[in-house]
Amino acid sequence: MHTREEQMKAFGRMLDVLDELREKCPWDKKQTNESLRPNTIEETYELCDALMKGDNHEVCKELGDVLLHVCFYAKIGAEKQEFDIADVCNLLTDKLIFRHPHVYHPSQMGAEMPKPLPFTPEPSHESPMPHSSPNSDFSDAKTEEKVLENWEQIKLREKDGNKSVLSGVPSALPSLIKAYRIQDKARNVGFDWEDRQDVWKKVREELGELEAELQNGDRTTQTEELGDFLFSVINAARLYKLNPDNALEHTNQKFISRFNYIEQHSIKAGKPLQEMTLAEMDMLWNEAKEQENTK
Repeated sequence: MHTREEQMKAFGRMLDVLDELREKCPWDKKQTNESLRPNTIEETYELCDALMKGDNHEVCKELGDVLLHVCFYAKIGAEKQEFDIADVCNLLTDKLIFRHPHVYHPSQMGAEMPKPLPFTPEPSHESPMPHSSPNSDFSDAKTEEKVLENWEQIKLREKDGNKSVLSGVPSALPSLIKAYRIQDKARNVGFDWEDRQDVWKKVREELGELEAELQNGDRTTQTEELGDFLFSVINAARLYKLNPDNALEHTNQKFISRFNYIEQHSIKAGKPLQEMTLAEMDMLWNEAKEQENTK
């Protein structure tokens, strides 16, 4: 692995190249926050794909693409005299320190910052000590669960932090991930099942309501009940510490692999999929499953 000096040198080299491309490359010169945004989303998903596949070479490459976009937005901010990459790094670092009072003393926050941080909280009027930290009551977190609970409450104390518990969930998140994050944030302030096994009663209740509505033909209500059922299943996954998005993606990849097996055999047999019977496709599907089990 590289030394910190080598890492900083590599980061500086990348910034130098970005500066030169912004000046000399016709494509880079034209980019704006708006034009880069769709590419940023695409690059993020490509990174997620690489992470799911566990391909370290691809992960490294895709991390570079995402990092380029972070630096590009900072470059545009610097050109507008609004902020630069140092501001991005300093804000992030101080935010991490502020949100980890069980690791850092508040005196360590903002030591190198030339101006006040926008998320620095207002002085506490309830504290008996005039110089005590607003996060001092969070300094004894010993477990991962306690850290997560404190995290949400600390964010609510920041000047430009979340105005409500759920306001920190981005509206543009995919619905499955958004549901998980909503439930997780609610849990961090105590709104959760006391016994996780109780969630199955809710799952069965929502499934029953969905099945009942599917008999009525009211598409609007059917859609609502389907959403309630999916939300309850995601809630169950969360309670059992399973990531539903990762689980569904693994199933997607499994389905793709098995269906591709069927398609490849249909091509070898010279028989289009449309002409195959369901029984023939089921037989090939089971063959694909057996091959997976022998790997």
